[in-house]
Amino acid sequence: MKASSDEMHDKYMDHDFTDAKPVSETPHLAKLQAETGGKSRITMRVDNDVLAVFKARAEMIGGNYQTLMNDALKQFAQGLKLSDVVREAIHESLEPYLTTNSTGRGKKLRAG
Repeated sequence: MKASSDEMHDKYMDHDFTDAKPVSETPHLAKLQAETGGKSRITMRVDNDVLAVFKARAEMIGGNYQTLMNDALKQFAQGLKLSDVVREAIHESLEPYLTTNSTGRGKKLRAG
């Protein structure tokens, strides 16, 4: 098996693109790049149990498992941990209850 399985690469690898314009200076290419959302198609292997979890979760929420996987990878790349995401979600959910009642009756805990 070849190291590069990209047919486009194989087709154009011998061409000299030294004088090629950047995509931003070629309106049709810039439009095409903007329409594709800046994503790249890749092939990767994942454990079957990991894939099953993402597919099941996507089915439960009515989404796409690939989008969920991309979101998880994005959070990882940004240095977020699952515990951080859960902590933030809990904080946002409880925030209305963590302030002091102005009347003094039925005081609620103040976040600290």
